[in-house]
Amino acid sequence: MTLFATTQTHWRSAGRSDLLSLCLVLLLIALMLASLTLGRYPLSLREVAHVFFMTIPFDATGDYADKPWVVTEIIRMPRILLVTICGMGLALSGATMQGVFRNPLVGPEIAGVTAGASLGGVSAIMLGWSTAATVGMAFGSGLLALFAAFSLAMVAGRSSTLALVLSGVVVGGFCSSITGLLQTMADPNTRLPSIMFWLLGSFVSATYDKVLVVSAITLFAGTLILLLRWRINLLSLGDADARALGLNVDLLRWVLMALVAVIVAAQVSVSGGIGWVGLIVPHLARLMVGPDHTRLLPVSAILGGIYLLVMDDIARSAAAEEIPIGFLTSIVGTPIFAFLFWRLRARSWTNA
Repeated sequence: MTLFATTQTHWRSAGRSDLLSLCLVLLLIALMLASLTLGRYPLSLREVAHVFFMTIPFDATGDYADKPWVVTEIIRMPRILLVTICGMGLALSGATMQGVFRNPLVGPEIAGVTAGASLGGVSAIMLGWSTAATVGMAFGSGLLALFAAFSLAMVAGRSSTLALVLSGVVVGGFCSSITGLLQTMADPNTRLPSIMFWLLGSFVSATYDKVLVVSAITLFAGTLILLLRWRINLLSLGDADARALGLNVDLLRWVLMALVAVIVAAQVSVSGGIGWVGLIVPHLARLMVGPDHTRLLPVSAILGGIYLLVMDDIARSAAAEEIPIGFLTSIVGTPIFAFLFWRLRARSWTNA
């Protein structure tokens, strides 16, 4: 009877989780459609729907003849897709890191990848490279920072996650220092504004090429993380119990860290630094579906897309000039995280 009751409770909980996931997916799709109507050139849903079913409009000179089509297909669509993918990747990375370290205060930036990618992007801007070269430089620099952190941890003779965190802090601090030095050397009239705007995070320069690159990387790394999500549950039991169940704890943690780093480096390379998404969204997901990572990771990803999409809509619609989204996520994220931290102060995070 007890086994039957437990099984029944499990399936009921799984059913609620699946229903919640479906509702969140529908909400995300609705927000993406609504986001196409927002901006300095407002569109109705009817106009957006018309754009989807019309052919590419050209005039006699070969230029685009339909303004709603240009606004929807060329400007807003790639941006909305890029924002959604980046939000999903950051939230998935944050939930993974919190599970790996069994710590709700951990974010996906701790391995120094964000600082490394930022250094690469700033260096490319300083050199006047193209947008594609800036993306490639930022991504490569982020992965190089991860390699440096891994190497430093191994040289120290430790394979523990604490050694990797400390190595990430060292590498991230070094990269941040070089980035600050480059800012002081930048031309205040030409390069410095671009550097500052990029470091604060923005999706202004979104293109379909960037969407393709980020979606391919996020899909590959994110799928591997989701395939390993039940193993993250074993990590949450503690190292001794996980090893007793036959899990190679150190190897799994390093693999998950590498996958997270790849996702974060891809995001930073196309939009600059965007903080707090990977920190607060997993908390919200944990309140909805609990600590089981088989449910937590997918829900976190969907919520991350919703959250960052809402932030981007506010960033480009709330003021005459666009607000850097990294600045906005920090302002909004801080009080949300403070409230969640206060609410969960008396609980263990795995029981939230």
